[in-house]
Amino acid sequence: MDFSLLEKLCSIPGISGDEGAIRDFIVAYIQQESPSWDVQPELIVGEELQDGILLVFGSPTTAIFSHIDTVGYTAGYGVDLIKVGGPSAVSGTVLVGHDSKGPVTCKLHRSKEGALTYECEREIERGTCLSYQPSFELNPTFVETPYLDNRLGVFVALNVAKNLQNGIIAFSCYEEVGGGNAEVLGRIVYEKYGVRQALISDITWVTSGVQHCNGVAVSLRDSGIPRKKFTNRIQAVLNAKACKYQLEVESAGGSDGNVLQKSPYPFDWCFIGAAEDNVHSPYERVAIVDIESMLEAYRCLMETL
Repeated sequence: MDFSLLEKLCSIPGISGDEGAIRDFIVAYIQQESPSWDVQPELIVGEELQDGILLVFGSPTTAIFSHIDTVGYTAGYGVDLIKVGGPSAVSGTVLVGHDSKGPVTCKLHRSKEGALTYECEREIERGTCLSYQPSFELNPTFVETPYLDNRLGVFVALNVAKNLQNGIIAFSCYEEVGGGNAEVLGRIVYEKYGVRQALISDITWVTSGVQHCNGVAVSLRDSGIPRKKFTNRIQAVLNAKACKYQLEVESAGGSDGNVLQKSPYPFDWCFIGAAEDNVHSPYERVAIVDIESMLEAYRCLMETL
């Protein structure tokens, strides 16, 4: 599998609320590559979608939702740092950004009391977005890099797009801080195209019940509870296609699926994603066999559902 696109996706900043650069990269990639895809999709972008993106293929019955934003930090007053989402704040972590004076590189410091500050040769302008310094490592078993959550979900969706005959791919924003943009996209997906089945292409966590190398995780529940009728259909398809997967059952956590469930639209949804450890840190790690399993599962489901 060629991971050059994933490496590029992981290197582009896009913390929640500042997704413009990663949105522009994805749009440019689609415009460049889609002429070679099996079906030429309708590309929908614009301020009415904020920095979201919709791709519509053929006669869709199912949509893939994949968020393009990441966790990070905002420079506050003086040398204060403020979390965006739930990043793993470890002293010594290198953060990068850009303010009106130019590029910024700094180190995070966490006090014993949990206060977050930065060390830098100059004061960073307040409000500046800061993200993990890119660092992509690939070996025969694992990919390790900042922001596999959720650039890996985006990578899988873009690979599915190459051969997709019928379906919608929705690239959403703001997921790491509670979502909202998914509802904007969901309204169009439902009202304009009549689609109410959604698969959430996102990354979950390694836990006592979900492990590396056991296949993509199909979540039966987290803080949101998808309809069992729908998750049963998904398992039936994956079983019939002999796709490798493992079941996830959690009491906490959430995704764009939760946003769709709380929207006024009758979406059936299911979170399906590879598991990582070192969550929300510069060292997020996913097994390559689970990435392959995730891609296979999405191809099978989008063909069948």
